Amino acid sequence: MDPTKFRPSSDFNSPYWTTNSGAPVWNNNSSLTVGSRGPILLEDYHLIEKIAQFDRERIPERVVHARGASAKGFFEVTHDISHLTCADFLRAPAVQTPVIVRFSTVIHERGSPETLRDPRGFAVKFYTREGNFDLVGNNFPVFFIRDGMKFPDMVHALKPNPKTHIQDNWRIMDFFSHHPESLNMFTFLFDDLGIPLNYRHMDGSGVNTYTLINKAGKAHYVKFHWKPTCGVKCLLDDEAVTVGGSNHSHATKDLYDSIDAGNYPEWTLYIQTIDPDFEDTFDFDPLDVTKTWPEDIFPLQPVGRLVLNRNVDNFFAENEQLAFCPAIIVPGIYYSNDKLLQTRIFSYADTQRHRLGPNYLMLPVNAPKCAHHNNHYDGSMNFMHRNEEVDYFPSRFDPARHAEQVPIPNPVLSGKREKSIIVKENNFKQPGERYRSWESDRQERYICRWIDALSDPRVTPEIRSIWISYWSQADMSLGQKLASRLNTKPNM
Repeated sequence: MDPTKFRPSSDFNSPYWTTNSGAPVWNNNSSLTVGSRGPILLEDYHLIEKIAQFDRERIPERVVHARGASAKGFFEVTHDISHLTCADFLRAPAVQTPVIVRFSTVIHERGSPETLRDPRGFAVKFYTREGNFDLVGNNFPVFFIRDGMKFPDMVHALKPNPKTHIQDNWRIMDFFSHHPESLNMFTFLFDDLGIPLNYRHMDGSGVNTYTLINKAGKAHYVKFHWKPTCGVKCLLDDEAVTVGGSNHSHATKDLYDSIDAGNYPEWTLYIQTIDPDFEDTFDFDPLDVTKTWPEDIFPLQPVGRLVLNRNVDNFFAENEQLAFCPAIIVPGIYYSNDKLLQTRIFSYADTQRHRLGPNYLMLPVNAPKCAHHNNHYDGSMNFMHRNEEVDYFPSRFDPARHAEQVPIPNPVLSGKREKSIIVKENNFKQPGERYRSWESDRQERYICRWIDALSDPRVTPEIRSIWISYWSQADMSLGQKLASRLNTKPNM
């Protein structure tokens, strides 16, 4: 019998109870004690194993995106974009690739209600023939900050107060008053879109700028967008209170029940592209994640459809252990100099190694479905079977060789070492345009949410004045309405 052919399973494949090592357990009800009343003996291995396992059955919670739900399905190419990329899974229409998708709230903890005003995570893992591709994003196309240096500070400001463990508006208003690039993100978060009806009725966005490369080596900047075929629907504040009061897991339940009933959620994948040779001709930096690319200049190009037709078999194994990283790409797709993406390339894999262990990519939900080979082995929780004697490269005893070279962007880089802000900040134009595009009732709800946030007793007059100045620069009428209702003059 070859033991490597068998994988651990919780199926009822033994007629009696056993320890983790397979030893039979003759009494799973009582501890081993001295007499009937005790004390308990330390030599009760089964008891110690059972309690120790229980103590460790929860892995560390994600710092962000702790609350989430996953589903499985496929991505099917519907439009030929082989002129833009040599990615194998995008090679031709009708090509299908298995996927798993995780939706999540961002800031709040694992047991929090799914009706809180918060961005939503939208992460897709493609199991391609050339390895996995993780497209990690949110339901909004922009972000609060453009430089990963500020990410820990941003999360700390949005998380509960470390003294009281209560999320405070004054902390959020204080931090972001130093970062006017956040205005565009707030036109999404404080808008009606801030509370999605559920996971099926929301957009998705890769947020960051990636690069597509074709076989000839020509590169294009690209942004990825998911659009639900059933439309975008949201909850207004009073509706969220009602829904959240009756079911704090309403979005998780909706996703599961919809798939279980055969009502499979579906999204269309669109891309926007920019030729890097012309990136300096716009009034914004295409690599700035606080900006959208205007669709009238860079139209949405359809690529394919995402269908979720299977629920996960085990929530822990396929949701809690599911791990994403923007660094995981495939040939034909590459990074850009987007400052936030450059930080995420390291950060995501690093946090997964801490949360799940150094071998988290061996877990079935994270492992590639194609053949793979390297000399990474041993370490905590490694269950890869190895019988090789050669654990180095190159070797004449190991036939593995380098793969065929794939094209990557190759611009000539020059510049001095510096810590600086990008040249084209342009923080106020897009937020103003977005606000002016709304109907008056939607504008009024937006204003009321800002009045509530800026009315926190610990928001100082200086901070309040700064925010009014920001919104005045985005839209004068918006700033005037905020100033009037808050009885505050802007600090221009």
